[in-house]
This record gives sequence, structure tokens and C-alpha cells, in this order.
Amino acid sequence: MLDDFFVRALIAGTGVAIVAGPLGSFIVWRRLAYFGDTLAHSALLGVVLAFLFEINIALAVFIVSATVALVLLYLQRRGGLASDALLGILSHATLALGLVVLALMSQMPIDLMGLLFGDILAVSKIDIAVIYGGGALVLSLLILFWKSIFAATVSTELSQAEGMKPQLANVVFMLLVAMVIAISIKIIGVLLITALLIIPAAASRQISTGPEQMAVFASIIGVGAIVSGLYGSLAFDTPSGPTIVLAAVILFALSQLPFIRKFFHR
Repeated sequence: MLDDFFVRALIAGTGVAIVAGPLGSFIVWRRLAYFGDTLAHSALLGVVLAFLFEINIALAVFIVSATVALVLLYLQRRGGLASDALLGILSHATLALGLVVLALMSQMPIDLMGLLFGDILAVSKIDIAVIYGGGALVLSLLILFWKSIFAATVSTELSQAEGMKPQLANVVFMLLVAMVIAISIKIIGVLLITALLIIPAAASRQISTGPEQMAVFASIIGVGAIVSGLYGSLAFDTPSGPTIVLAAVILFALSQLPFIRKFFHR
């Protein structure tokens, strides 16, 4: 019989993977991997501020990540700098600010390694409730705005021509990514959270024949990475977060095999 902490880790990880799959698919379609990194780096600042002001970590991370996302949209509209340059500035600025504030809080016992790489084995029942409650909200909003977000992903001009609001769709999408990062920060950590968004979606793209199928397969692959990564961590006594990411990489490598792709494209 598995210990309770391991079962909680499996349940929590599965919840995050299910939500991360569809959003990760949009990140891959939009070629916004660096955007995910930027919000993940800003999450460190959110965690530090949560400790400083004694507020809920998920709430603080969401506020900071959402603020960074909205600042990015504002700077993009102003023009003057390419999006990758803006992402680089915001990513390093928030990460540096978070580390500086963390250094000034030397009196407080904060597990930096836990923040960077996560600690899925320390997930509590309250964390699971936050993950599934927040995840249900994210999936509900994603289903509601799916058509407009997908249209804005394919073509902003086409989306406007069909009477949709691509700018609103982009705001909703960025806020949903910020929410997923907020609810999963404790599990996978700042440095590895983007991997859980991108790698399963990238693997799913190789074996899918449509956008909806890709979103579903991305969730399934993510769950597979969580389960195999946790069991691998248990078997080889390795850190859980990095092991989960390595499991996702292995699944991505398998998706590249010609006979695997041929099987799913029949």
C-alpha cells in the first residue's frame, strides 16, 4: 500500500497535468514558450511576497503573474520593442527582484530549492482542493472562450473579421496561464513549471490530427509523465520534480518515432 503522501502527490499531479495540457497546446501553437518562462520566473516574486505579507501563495503568484502578463500586453500595444525582447526584460526583472527581496528576508525560513524545483511529495489536502478547484475554473473558462482564443491564435485579422475580440481572448488566455502557474507552483517549482506546460503539448502535436485531440492527448501525456516520474523518483530516489520532467521528455522522444506517429495517424 502506497503511503498517503505519495497518493496525494499522484492526485495533485494528475490535476495539474489535466489543466496544463490544453493551455500548453495554445502555448505551442502560439510559439510562446518564453512567455511561459516569464510568468514562471515572476512566480518566484509572488511566492516571496506571499511570505513577506503572509498571504496565500497561490493568490500572490496569480496576482504577480497576471500583472506581468497585462504589462506585457500593454507594452506590446505601445510598440517599439519586439515581443521576445519584452519577455526577456520582464522575465529577468521579476526573477532578479524576487531574489533580491528573498535575500532581504534572510530571517524567514524559506526553502529556495523547494521554490525552484517544487516539492510534490509535500502536497496537502488543501493544496489538492486548490488545484482541482482552480483547475475546474480554468477548464470552464477555456471551454467558454475556446473558439475565440483559437481564432485569435490562428489569425488576429480573421478573428476580427468574424466579429470576435482577439484582444480580449489574448487577455483571457494569459490570465488562465497565470492561474495554472499559481495553482501548480508548489508541485513542480519555478524552474520546471514551463516544462510541464510545453513538453506534453509538444509530444501531443506529433500524434494528433486536430486541435481538440491535441489538447486531450497533451493532458493524457502529462498525466503519464506525472505517474511515471513519481514512480521513477520513488524507485531511484531522485528529486520528484526533475524526474517528472525527464519522464515527459522520454514521452516526447517516443512521440518522434515514425511507427508511433504512423499508428496515431491511421
